[in-house]
Amino acid sequence: MRKDSRLSRVLHILVHLDAAEQAATSEQMAQMLQTNPVVVRRTMALLRERGYVQSSKGHKGGWSLAKPLAQITLLDIHQALGDSSVFTIGLTDEHTNCPIEHAVNAALKDVMDEAENLMIKRFGEITLDVLSQQFSKH
Repeated sequence: MRKDSRLSRVLHILVHLDAAEQAATSEQMAQMLQTNPVVVRRTMALLRERGYVQSSKGHKGGWSLAKPLAQITLLDIHQALGDSSVFTIGLTDEHTNCPIEHAVNAALKDVMDEAENLMIKRFGEITLDVLSQQFSKH
């Protein structure tokens, strides 16, 4: 099962942008993340729509922070990326008439909903400057 690493990858980029002295291009960020610049531009556009980053064109153009990291939470970024489930595991719906599937899904759903609600709550309490401070220690 493939993990969704968009959140951690975007957080990585945002901390780099905070530490950078000038804007970073999509190509530079793509090289850092070993992905395609188009993927970076698409993702950064989601963050720009929410006012977390800005882009500039021309010589020395690129992406930069539009807000201080202390004003952005993990939840903000999670929601900007599409607010998908924080878990890559999910419930099955292949055998909708099977009572065993219903029992398994009911048990898993309650636990997963509770865990996800706790994670979302914590995401809202953690600002990105904390990540930057951890980075600075290393």
